Amino acid sequence: MIKVEFTIEPFEMGEAPERVTRAVAAVEALGIPVEIGVFGSSFTADASQVGSAVTALLDAAYSLGATHVTIDTQVVR
Repeated sequence: MIKVEFTIEPFEMGEAPERVTRAVAAVEALGIPVEIGVFGSSFTADASQVGSAVTALLDAAYSLGATHVTIDTQVVR
């Protein structure tokens, strides 16, 4: 399994902007639950799903005005 942590900028305090909620929805539409945090979010998926999930996340975020997306991955057992 691979854990993917991500942050979508520009960051805004308060309610998550549409670029974040749509990116999360794009990952969840693939059947992958997302944990939403205060300064970033994460999901854990099989290695075969990670590429598609990250692509969906980036497509949604950048199409709605994201200027920077930070992604960190690690193997979890």
